[in-house]
Amino acid sequence: MSPMFNPIIVRGVGGFYDVLTPDGSLVRCKLRGKLRLSHDKVLVGDWVHIGMLECGQGVIEDVLPRKNQLVRPAIANIDQAVVVLAFSDPKPDWLFLDRLLALIEANKLEAAICINKRDLIEQPDQVQQMIAVYERIGYPVVITSTIDNQGIRELSELLKDKVSTFAGPSGVGKSSLLNQIESGLELPVGSISRKLKRGRHTTRQVELVRLSHGGLVADTPGFSQLSLSEIAKESLHSFFPEMKAVALQCRFGGCLHHKEPDCAVRKLVDSGQIASSRYQNYLTLLTEIEQMR
Repeated sequence: MSPMFNPIIVRGVGGFYDVLTPDGSLVRCKLRGKLRLSHDKVLVGDWVHIGMLECGQGVIEDVLPRKNQLVRPAIANIDQAVVVLAFSDPKPDWLFLDRLLALIEANKLEAAICINKRDLIEQPDQVQQMIAVYERIGYPVVITSTIDNQGIRELSELLKDKVSTFAGPSGVGKSSLLNQIESGLELPVGSISRKLKRGRHTTRQVELVRLSHGGLVADTPGFSQLSLSEIAKESLHSFFPEMKAVALQCRFGGCLHHKEPDCAVRKLVDSGQIASSRYQNYLTLLTEIEQMR
């Protein structure tokens, strides 16, 4: 993987922490006593300073400042989030995608989109139209299938030399994709509930998986309940890049792009330059934020 400047926590196990060092070694560490008292929580992804013990284990002497932190999943110092949906089984939920993308933007992370299970495609034209919407915005979109390895190399390149997290609903194949990218990983793979048409969670704890070609990926159990409670309604549009670019042209500075007159965003929606699907999802999320307040 790319050179690291500080050791990084890749796993927490029963009060111990596995730390990946810049030379590629994995050291099992415990917290220095003062850290156990002064730190409410040490997260996977934290950069740390460690000292070595004679037994070969280590001690975490200090936790360095984080560049970012996610609450659910609880992880720090992420470079990018890859949102994984499926062509079918379960069918893609575009509102869920836009909710995730807004949260990723709010956390100042890079975002990419992976549409998995290309072999199960049911409505190719409709899905391709939606993919084009996100490509026009500027999000990288990778089409994959773990059955015939389609897109696996492209997805692998997206992960190279970055600390990434996969996000998305259960059952879309996040663990299967990681197993395909990194041979020998053998993460447990869930099945789809026939009754509910939803996946069963298989990932139980946050762990950074080391990729042999470079990079770390978190296969995480979170992202099932995604609250927008930390986003102000006046700020929501800024996490939709295509709206943020034109919002300054609105007549009113606090325009919510809903019913206000002379709204530049609505004009682009009416002309088709902003996708109506994205705009409608924006309004749904805006209503949700207003109701929370």
